Formats: sequence, C-alpha cells, structure tokens
Amino acid sequence: MSVVTTKSRKIPSWKLEMAREIIELTKRYGVFLVVDLTGVPAKHVQMVRKKLNDIAVMRVVKPKVALKALSELDLPVKELETYFTGQIMLVYSHKNPFELAEIIENLVTRDYYSPGEVAETDIVIPEGNTGLPAGPILSVFGRLKIPTKVQGNVVYVAKDTLVARKGDVISPDLASILQKLGLTLKEIRMKIKCAVDGKLVIPGDKLKINRAEYEESLRQAYIDAFKLAVEILVPEPVVLNYVIQRAYREAVTLVVQAGYVTSETIEHLLRKAVADAYLVAVEVSKHAPELGLGIEVKAPAQRVEEKEEEKPVEEKKEKSEEPSEEALAEGFAALFG
Repeated sequence: MSVVTTKSRKIPSWKLEMAREIIELTKRYGVFLVVDLTGVPAKHVQMVRKKLNDIAVMRVVKPKVALKALSELDLPVKELETYFTGQIMLVYSHKNPFELAEIIENLVTRDYYSPGEVAETDIVIPEGNTGLPAGPILSVFGRLKIPTKVQGNVVYVAKDTLVARKGDVISPDLASILQKLGLTLKEIRMKIKCAVDGKLVIPGDKLKINRAEYEESLRQAYIDAFKLAVEILVPEPVVLNYVIQRAYREAVTLVVQAGYVTSETIEHLLRKAVADAYLVAVEVSKHAPELGLGIEVKAPAQRVEEKEEEKPVEEKKEKSEEPSEEALAEGFAALFG
C-alpha cells in the first residue's frame, strides 16, 4: 500500500504584502484607475507620480495578485479580468474618476521615435539650419527626399518637408535623422483601461467627456425642466418667482385693455390713449390734410417696410409666453448657487 503525500506551496511574502496593501487602499479610497504601463518609460511614470503626489497614490501591481485581493472585497472581479492584463498600475484617489482620468491623460512627455513605431501625427522636417556638418548625413537626407543645401560646411534644410504621414511606420533612417535634429515628436501618455468607483466599473473610453458639450447639455436640460415646471406650476421658489411676475404682467395687460383705472394702470392707460389718438390723427391726416394736424404721413412703400418690421415684434409677442433668457439664466444660477 502506497501513501501519497502532498506538499503545500508557500505563498511568497511579497505577494501577501501586495494583496494586503491593495485591500487597504481600496477600502480607504473607494475610487481607483487601472492604467496600462505597456511601453511607458520609467521617467514618464516618475513624472506622473510626482505630479499626482498630493492627490493620488500609485501602485504597480501583478494582475493575478490584484484580482485575488479585490475578490476579498466582493468587487466584480469577472468584469475586471479583461482589464487586469499585462503591466498595470492602480491609481487611488478621493477625486471623481472622470476628473482623475482627465488629469492623467493630459500629463504628457516627449521622446524620440524608434524604428518600427507608428507615427501618431504627420511629421515635418522644418526648414533651416540643422547644425549638422556636411558628410555622410547628406545621403540620409537624400534617401528621405529632404531637399538640402550646404553653407559653411553646415547642412541646411531647403524647405519644410513632410517625411511621414499619420499611421506610417518609422524607418531607421527617419528615426536617426529625428534624433540627430533633436525632434522629440512622440507623445507619451498613460492609457487608462478602466475606473472603479465603489462596485461600478467604467471602461476607459467612457471616461473621456467633452466639458463644453456636457455643460451645454446640462444647461439645456435645466431650461427644458424649468419650462415644464412653469407650465405645471411646481411650487419651487425659482419657479414661483417667475410665475408670479408673469401673472402680474398678464393681469396688468388685461386691466389696461379693459380700461380699468387704478394707481398701477393709469400710466399704461395714458400711454395707450396717446398711442390710439396718434393712430386716429394719422388716419385723419391721410384723408383730410387741409385740417393741418401736423402729422406726417409716410409713403405707402415705407408703410410696407414698417409692416415687415412689425412682424418680428408680433412673433416675439407670441413667444413671450415662454420664460425669457434672463429668467432662465437666473434660475440656472440659483440651481448651482
């Protein structure tokens, strides 16, 4: 009879320490980003770490160890598995994940292109003094079809020259020339795979928002909500203030049209009476100029222009039932303090 013995494998202490720290940081902050470090130079990571020192904690982790640790916190590990691959770093912060992602993606360093890499934008060699002595380098310029001239044994580029378009593969000759000219054209920035806020997982592409469009959408949503609130008389201070003012204006208009005299309507009635009298005088002057009322009657053509000009006023009158821009702006400001 044979006896089979099994030997339990001891977990390395560094893995246990990493898992413990991930659990502790996740409990403390609640929000973290998963950042892809593939191809990111150490100097860029150091720059980002220095910039975020006051607002975030950054930890380079092993994907499997991190997932095991996060499973202890009942997070959606299955959903996170697709993001926890390759070289990754977790960035913890109390900031909103959208704001944190924007900060990180705007931190950029520049480096030289290496042969075989893909151009991120069009590459142009600028006209002017290269600072390079004439010699074998001229043949490299020739192969890249960059027009040159030599002055005082120094190579000059004759004119701005497009040497690669966005998406082109960088050749060894082009990589060499860019380095010799000191053109660090490759932008290095961290790619965010996803964000975790509590138990919510937000894909990296959903973290990019257009602030201007977002603010305009929010403003339009408020305007639509305010108009609806005015129509159904929602008992809110901002709404009631506008509704009361509109009701007062409509009441004054109605009383003036009815000819009812009060201390508040007398001024409006007098203005209306003067306007009506003027219109009557204009009509009388048309048919009885010999009365010498002194009212200037404009030519018919001008009258037509007046009518055309009056149309927008009538349209404006019809639209005046809706909340004005001033009222909406006042309400919008009140909403956000």
